[in-house]
Amino acid sequence: MASKKLVVTQIKSAIGRKYDQERTLKALGLGRIGKTSELVDNDSVRGMIFKVKHLVEVQEA
Repeated sequence: MASKKLVVTQIKSAIGRKYDQERTLKALGLGRIGKTSELVDNDSVRGMIFKVKHLVEVQEA
């Protein structure tokens, strides 16, 4: 059975944000506005998304 996936797109800039938020975006495979990353839906990824929820848009794949 294939695990669920999330499509995460950065919609706001990381400029002026806290260092840990910038690092979280990088860990999610993001870094520029409009960049999209497809990630496995698990607790650690959801926690990272929660940390930067004001900078990203999430959809189920």
